[in-house]
Amino acid sequence: MRGNTFGKLFSLTSFGESHGPAIGVVIDGVPSLLNFSQDDLQKELDRRAPGKNLGTSDRKEADVAIVLSGIFEGKTLGTPIAVIVNNTNQQSSDYDNLKNTHRPGHADKTTELKYGIRDHRGGGRSSGRETISRVIAGYFAGLVLPQVQVQASILELGELLFTRPLLELTDTEKLYLEKLKKNGESVGGKVQINVNHCPVGLGEPAFDKLKADFAKALLSIGACISFSYETSAIEGGISNGDEMIMYISFKATSTTGENAKLGRHDPCIVPRALPVVEAMVKVVLADHYLRQNAYRI
Repeated sequence: MRGNTFGKLFSLTSFGESHGPAIGVVIDGVPSLLNFSQDDLQKELDRRAPGKNLGTSDRKEADVAIVLSGIFEGKTLGTPIAVIVNNTNQQSSDYDNLKNTHRPGHADKTTELKYGIRDHRGGGRSSGRETISRVIAGYFAGLVLPQVQVQASILELGELLFTRPLLELTDTEKLYLEKLKKNGESVGGKVQINVNHCPVGLGEPAFDKLKADFAKALLSIGACISFSYETSAIEGGISNGDEMIMYISFKATSTTGENAKLGRHDPCIVPRALPVVEAMVKVVLADHYLRQNAYRI
């Protein structure tokens, strides 16, 4: 196993490269007879899709989900669910000058050191497009626990600090990001995560504490560099049913200067990361919920 699978009873395995034919995911452990909606899945993907707002990457992708297995007549079958999203707007020639160059702050060098080879086009597996797989898995995790509410919002966006977390960017923030992009600059940010109506008893008392799995899941998102949480809702690594509040931080995008001005990079990852953050929290909760139910059999 090379680190492409997350979860135990509810698991996702992501595959594909940024400039390959498609990005995809295999989700295992989804119970049968859950109602599936192609429209609802697509809405989640649309939230993270590039090229839809000022201040984001100009790479335009429809990101249409194609379900290959595990669904029949609008219901989950209980078998592995495979979904792909075709890559349609690659500009691989933009990366020709990177065949023999390692970009600072990216995974170019470490990937080549680990495997002895790398796909230099758009970062390969380390590209943000890998998060498509996570959003898809998060949709199905939400079917397992429909009563749970997970909301990610923006606390900080570069030099902009908000007294109330933002669920969506206003024109002010969009123009701020557009200016950064035009200048070839980038910023980081901070995200708040609120979880309500979480079942009691999720998490294990030792190595698989709920907070530990949240940290692993969220820090596995590209550019996420810190995780913290408020202690009242998780005691001894186990949920008590209270509202959970967590915080994560993202570093500034590494691609800056003239390369960033080409328009294929986000000046800040945070706005498009929100659905990815929510998805990973849902995956952790669904996995622990199924594990807790297994004890009752």
